Amino acid sequence: MEHRSQNDSPKIYVACLASYNAGQLHGEWILADQEPQEIQAAIHSMLEKSPEPFAEEWAVHDYEGFGSISIGEWPSIERVSTLAKLIAEHGEPFTLWYQNQDGDNFDGSELGEMFLEQWQGAFESETDFAYKLLEETGQLSELPTWARNYFDYESYARDLNLGGDFSFTRHNCQTYVFRNC
Repeated sequence: MEHRSQNDSPKIYVACLASYNAGQLHGEWILADQEPQEIQAAIHSMLEKSPEPFAEEWAVHDYEGFGSISIGEWPSIERVSTLAKLIAEHGEPFTLWYQNQDGDNFDGSELGEMFLEQWQGAFESETDFAYKLLEETGQLSELPTWARNYFDYESYARDLNLGGDFSFTRHNCQTYVFRNC
Protein backbone atom coordinates (compact mmCIF):
# COMPACT_ATOMS: atom_id res chain seq x y z
CA MET A 1 0.00 0.00 0.00
CA GLU A 2 1.26 3.44 -0.96
CA HIS A 3 1.52 6.13 1.74
CA ARG A 4 0.00 9.42 0.65
CA SER A 5 0.09 12.75 2.42
CA GLN A 6 -2.81 15.17 2.49
CA ASN A 7 -0.99 17.20 -0.17
CA ASP A 8 -1.09 14.38 -2.71
CA SER A 9 -4.45 12.88 -1.70
CA PRO A 10 -7.09 13.10 -4.41
CA LYS A 11 -9.01 16.35 -4.15
CA ILE A 12 -11.55 18.36 -6.10
CA TYR A 13 -11.91 22.11 -6.47
CA VAL A 14 -15.61 22.89 -6.13
CA ALA A 15 -16.77 26.32 -7.29
CA CYS A 16 -19.92 28.26 -6.42
CA LEU A 17 -21.78 28.85 -9.70
CA ALA A 18 -23.68 31.89 -8.38
CA SER A 19 -20.33 33.59 -7.72
CA TYR A 20 -18.90 32.35 -11.02
CA ASN A 21 -21.87 33.74 -12.96
CA ALA A 22 -21.46 37.07 -11.12
CA GLY A 23 -17.83 37.26 -12.26
CA GLN A 24 -16.28 36.24 -8.95
CA LEU A 25 -14.24 33.22 -8.03
CA HIS A 26 -15.42 31.44 -4.91
CA GLY A 27 -14.69 27.81 -4.17
CA GLU A 28 -12.63 25.38 -2.12
CA TRP A 29 -10.33 22.42 -2.53
CA ILE A 30 -11.99 19.43 -0.85
CA LEU A 31 -10.30 16.14 -0.01
CA ALA A 32 -12.07 13.50 -2.07
CA ASP A 33 -11.00 10.36 -0.20
CA GLN A 34 -13.65 10.79 2.46
CA GLU A 35 -17.26 9.66 2.74
CA PRO A 36 -19.72 11.17 0.21
CA GLN A 37 -21.73 12.88 2.97
CA GLU A 38 -18.53 14.56 4.22
CA ILE A 39 -17.79 15.86 0.72
CA GLN A 40 -21.39 17.07 0.40
CA ALA A 41 -21.08 18.84 3.79
CA ALA A 42 -17.88 20.57 2.64
CA ILE A 43 -19.64 21.70 -0.57
CA HIS A 44 -22.58 22.99 1.46
CA SER A 45 -20.22 24.86 3.78
CA MET A 46 -18.45 26.44 0.80
CA LEU A 47 -21.78 27.56 -0.66
CA GLU A 48 -22.85 29.07 2.68
CA LYS A 49 -19.71 31.24 2.64
CA SER A 50 -20.42 32.49 -0.89
CA PRO A 51 -20.42 36.26 -1.39
CA GLU A 52 -23.53 35.80 -3.55
CA PRO A 53 -26.95 35.31 -1.95
CA PHE A 54 -28.92 32.13 -2.69
CA ALA A 55 -25.83 30.18 -3.71
CA GLU A 56 -27.04 26.63 -4.31
CA GLU A 57 -25.35 25.33 -7.46
CA TRP A 58 -21.78 24.14 -7.75
CA ALA A 59 -19.42 22.52 -10.23
CA VAL A 60 -16.05 20.83 -10.08
CA HIS A 61 -13.65 23.19 -11.84
CA ASP A 62 -10.42 21.29 -11.14
CA TYR A 63 -9.09 18.13 -9.55
CA GLU A 64 -5.75 16.63 -8.54
CA GLY A 65 -4.46 13.23 -7.57
CA PHE A 66 -6.74 11.20 -9.86
CA GLY A 67 -4.03 10.29 -12.39
CA SER A 68 -5.50 9.91 -15.85
CA ILE A 69 -9.05 9.46 -14.53
CA SER A 70 -11.40 12.21 -15.71
CA ILE A 71 -13.84 13.60 -13.14
CA GLY A 72 -15.92 16.10 -15.12
CA GLU A 73 -17.80 19.19 -13.95
CA TRP A 74 -20.83 17.50 -12.40
CA PRO A 75 -19.68 14.11 -11.17
CA SER A 76 -21.48 11.79 -8.83
CA ILE A 77 -20.03 12.56 -5.40
CA GLU A 78 -20.39 8.86 -4.50
CA ARG A 79 -18.21 7.91 -7.48
CA VAL A 80 -15.66 10.63 -6.70
CA SER A 81 -15.42 9.32 -3.14
CA THR A 82 -15.05 5.71 -4.30
CA LEU A 83 -12.37 6.56 -6.86
CA ALA A 84 -10.44 8.73 -4.42
CA LYS A 85 -10.49 6.07 -1.70
CA LEU A 86 -9.27 3.39 -4.14
CA ILE A 87 -6.51 5.70 -5.38
CA ALA A 88 -5.52 6.55 -1.81
CA GLU A 89 -5.36 2.84 -0.96
CA HIS A 90 -3.82 1.38 -4.15
CA GLY A 91 -2.23 4.36 -5.93
CA GLU A 92 -0.90 4.06 -9.44
CA PRO A 93 -1.90 0.42 -10.03
CA PHE A 94 -5.56 1.36 -9.60
CA THR A 95 -5.42 4.38 -11.93
CA LEU A 96 -3.65 2.32 -14.60
CA TRP A 97 -6.18 -0.50 -14.24
CA TYR A 98 -9.07 1.99 -14.46
CA GLN A 99 -7.64 3.51 -17.62
CA ASN A 100 -6.82 0.19 -19.29
CA GLN A 101 -10.07 -1.54 -18.33
CA ASP A 102 -12.24 1.45 -19.31
CA GLY A 103 -13.36 1.91 -15.70
CA ASP A 104 -15.86 4.65 -16.62
CA ASN A 105 -18.16 1.86 -17.79
CA PHE A 106 -18.19 0.04 -14.46
CA ASP A 107 -20.59 0.68 -11.62
CA GLY A 108 -18.82 2.49 -8.77
CA SER A 109 -19.83 -0.15 -6.23
CA GLU A 110 -17.97 -2.83 -8.24
CA LEU A 111 -14.69 -1.00 -8.84
CA GLY A 112 -12.80 -2.11 -5.73
CA GLU A 113 -13.76 -5.75 -6.02
CA MET A 114 -13.04 -5.88 -9.75
CA PHE A 115 -9.65 -4.24 -9.31
CA LEU A 116 -8.64 -6.67 -6.57
CA GLU A 117 -9.77 -9.65 -8.67
CA GLN A 118 -7.69 -8.54 -11.64
CA TRP A 119 -4.61 -7.00 -9.99
CA GLN A 120 -1.65 -9.41 -10.11
CA GLY A 121 1.16 -7.09 -8.98
CA ALA A 122 4.04 -4.96 -10.21
CA PHE A 123 7.11 -6.65 -11.66
CA GLU A 124 10.43 -5.73 -13.24
CA SER A 125 9.25 -7.27 -16.51
CA GLU A 126 6.66 -9.51 -18.13
CA THR A 127 9.19 -12.32 -17.90
CA ASP A 128 9.42 -11.92 -14.12
CA PHE A 129 5.65 -12.26 -13.91
CA ALA A 130 5.69 -15.37 -16.12
CA TYR A 131 8.28 -16.99 -13.83
CA LYS A 132 6.27 -16.11 -10.71
CA LEU A 133 3.07 -17.48 -12.24
CA LEU A 134 4.71 -20.78 -13.16
CA GLU A 135 6.22 -21.03 -9.71
CA GLU A 136 2.97 -20.24 -7.86
CA THR A 137 0.88 -22.65 -9.91
CA GLY A 138 3.40 -25.44 -9.32
CA GLN A 139 4.00 -25.93 -13.04
CA LEU A 140 7.65 -25.01 -12.71
CA SER A 141 8.28 -27.72 -10.12
CA GLU A 142 6.89 -30.30 -12.55
CA LEU A 143 9.88 -29.75 -14.82
CA PRO A 144 13.09 -31.59 -14.07
CA THR A 145 15.63 -29.27 -12.44
CA TRP A 146 17.95 -29.38 -15.45
CA ALA A 147 15.08 -28.40 -17.83
CA ARG A 148 14.13 -25.26 -15.88
CA ASN A 149 17.30 -23.56 -17.09
CA TYR A 150 16.17 -24.01 -20.70
CA PHE A 151 12.57 -22.86 -20.31
CA ASP A 152 11.78 -19.77 -22.43
CA TYR A 153 10.07 -17.47 -19.91
CA GLU A 154 10.06 -14.57 -22.36
CA SER A 155 8.06 -16.51 -24.94
CA TYR A 156 5.73 -17.77 -22.23
CA ALA A 157 5.13 -14.16 -21.07
CA ARG A 158 4.38 -13.13 -24.66
CA ASP A 159 1.90 -16.00 -24.96
CA LEU A 160 0.21 -14.94 -21.71
CA ASN A 161 -0.27 -11.47 -23.16
CA LEU A 162 -1.36 -12.64 -26.62
CA GLY A 163 -3.69 -15.25 -25.14
CA GLY A 164 -5.76 -12.48 -23.60
CA ASP A 165 -5.74 -13.85 -20.05
CA PHE A 166 -3.43 -11.10 -18.79
CA SER A 167 -2.66 -7.53 -19.74
CA PHE A 168 0.67 -5.86 -19.10
CA THR A 169 1.18 -2.13 -18.67
CA ARG A 170 4.68 -0.69 -18.52
CA HIS A 171 4.84 2.51 -16.48
CA ASN A 172 7.59 4.19 -14.43
CA CYS A 173 10.04 1.29 -14.96
CA GLN A 174 7.52 -1.25 -13.66
CA THR A 175 5.32 -3.81 -15.40
CA TYR A 176 1.81 -3.82 -13.95
CA VAL A 177 -0.08 -7.03 -14.54
CA PHE A 178 -3.84 -7.51 -14.58
CA ARG A 179 -5.89 -10.66 -15.13
CA ASN A 180 -8.50 -10.10 -17.81
CA CYS A 181 -11.97 -11.34 -16.94
